[in-house]
Amino acid sequence: MQSNLKISKTIFFIVTPSYNQAQFLERTIQSVLDQQGDFDTYYFVADGGSSDNSKQILQKFAKQLSFVSQKDAGQTNAINKGIAHFKDLDLGSDQIIFAYINSDDYYLPDAFSTVSEYFQKYPETQWLAADAKIVDTMGSEIQLLIRLYKKLLRSCYFPALLHILNPLPQPAVFIRWDAIKQIGEFDESLKFTMDYDYWQRLQATFGRPSFLPQTLAAFRIHKTSKGGSQFVAQFAEELSVVKRYTTNRLLLYLHTLHTQIILLAYRLLK
Repeated sequence: MQSNLKISKTIFFIVTPSYNQAQFLERTIQSVLDQQGDFDTYYFVADGGSSDNSKQILQKFAKQLSFVSQKDAGQTNAINKGIAHFKDLDLGSDQIIFAYINSDDYYLPDAFSTVSEYFQKYPETQWLAADAKIVDTMGSEIQLLIRLYKKLLRSCYFPALLHILNPLPQPAVFIRWDAIKQIGEFDESLKFTMDYDYWQRLQATFGRPSFLPQTLAAFRIHKTSKGGSQFVAQFAEELSVVKRYTTNRLLLYLHTLHTQIILLAYRLLK
């Protein structure tokens, strides 16, 4: 689909990678479609050929979004499918905002209007991060101390901090489409930390993100989520990503030390 129509209002390009997440998928979709404000939303869901009833859920919303349901090479590949899908659109606007929301997470009301207003007010901003609450399977808030800890870190953020840890809640990160076109696709060699790697690339090119205090999304942790079941492998991959962007021994030591502390806390919580 192509158009040369010049559009002045904000446009959101939203991607959801999904695989066998029917339990949560409809909540995620609805959270995108229910956003209200003076903007347009183009929504693409890349389902990896789920064996549950995800495809039936997607067909239910077929008039309101685009989707594919076919085997893929994993979450990162699915995100890149969305980016490729949107590259076929030429909407003639410099106010296009990209984000991806996983199929077990969801946006809160007024998230898009808040983001749109900020990008319009600060046109030099290339990317931003807001707050996200952490919820369980039922949507009840959990791990409040971790959320507050990361919120505190964002309040005193300095660029080198991103080499020590990742205080940016992925579902609450929004990026200008022009920045996406410049940075390129997500790294498909990464299974867990493709977002962390992308933040490093964005910061290296455009500088630190802007921060919003508002809570715009919910990040869900459950037994089958990567963050809930494979955190040891996730942290190992995270260290390999950091080594791509710094050789500073102190920063690498602090990153390793912070990881060990977090792993200890996770084990105590479990």
